Amino acid sequence: MIAFPNAKINLGLNILSKREDGYHNIESCFYPIPWNDCLEVIEAASFAFHSYGLDIPGDSSSNLCVKAYDLIKADHDIPPVEIHLLKNIPMGAGLGGGSADGAFTLKALNDLFGLGISDLQLEAYALQLGSDCPFFIKNQPALAAGRGEQLKLINLDLSGYYLAIHNPGIHISTKEAYAGVTPKKPEHSIIDIVSKPAKEWKGTLHNDFENSIFPNHPEIAKLKQQMYDAGALYASMTGSGSTVFGVFEKPITNQNWRTFGL
Repeated sequence: MIAFPNAKINLGLNILSKREDGYHNIESCFYPIPWNDCLEVIEAASFAFHSYGLDIPGDSSSNLCVKAYDLIKADHDIPPVEIHLLKNIPMGAGLGGGSADGAFTLKALNDLFGLGISDLQLEAYALQLGSDCPFFIKNQPALAAGRGEQLKLINLDLSGYYLAIHNPGIHISTKEAYAGVTPKKPEHSIIDIVSKPAKEWKGTLHNDFENSIFPNHPEIAKLKQQMYDAGALYASMTGSGSTVFGVFEKPITNQNWRTFGL
C-alpha cells in the first residue's frame, strides 16, 4: 500500500482566545498543496519503521506513523507491518507534513486490511495524534476552528493559480510564536475573505503569528515582500512559520522557491 501524504497551507490564521486547557482557539482555512512525502505500508513478520530523505529528529517511537499503527492495533486485530517513509516535507515548518504522515497511515491501514473504519472514526483517531491531523482524512479545503480540529469543508478551488513556497530553515518554537500574540476577534472572518478572488486577499487575510515572528526574524518578513515583488497576488507565512508562500496568476521561476500549479 503506497500513499503520498501532502502538505497544507494556512490561508489566514486568527488567534481568537486563550483556552482553559492551555491551547488557543483559532480560525484558519486549511488548503492542501501538492508537496508530498511517500509512504509505504506492507504486511510483515514483525513491526518496523524506516525513514529516508530528510532527517527526522527524535526516537522513532514518537513518530506519528508509529503512533497511528498503535492506535489501530489497539482496537483491531491487524498483523505487524513495515512502514517506509520518504520524508520530503520540511518539519516544524507550518506545513503539516508530520500530521499528514500520521493521518495517511491511518487511512492506509484501513484500506490495506479492509477494516471499514468510517471517515468520522478515522478523524477521531487522527485527533489523538494531533490537532492538525483530522484535516488530512478528507484532505479537502476546510475552515478550521477550535484548536484546528473543528473542520467545515468549504467550496474553495485555486485551480489555475500557481504557488511559490519557501522554507528558510528557521526554527520557530510554539512558545516563541505565541509570545507576541494578543488574541482578538478579527475585523473580517476568513470565510468571507477567501470567498472573494485571491487578488482581493492582500491587506485583509492575515496570519496573526506574523506580528510576533517578523520582528524577531526580519528575513521571513523580507521573504514575504520578495513574493509580492515577484508579482504574488497574495503572500503569507503559513502556520507558525517559518515557511512563506505566494499565490500567483502566472508560473514563477525562482531557483530557491519550490513552485506548483494548483
